[in-house]
Amino acid sequence: MPNSDLLPSLLSKLNENQLALEAAIMELTNWVEQQGAAVVADNVRGALDTIDKNEEFIKMTLAVMMTPE
Repeated sequence: MPNSDLLPSLLSKLNENQLALEAAIMELTNWVEQQGAAVVADNVRGALDTIDKNEEFIKMTLAVMMTPE
């Protein structure tokens, strides 16, 4: 398999990892908020918004890259 064929799979796995980390961080954020650190939780959620904003573009790009020519 040529290296160029590995790129879409690699990017897909990286995207999956990113989404899993986002979910784990959100769980921790909810716990932090329950402990009374609402400001910290809000700051983390603000940072996680970047992941949400980029997710659609990443999915679209992966779909294009994985489409056979």
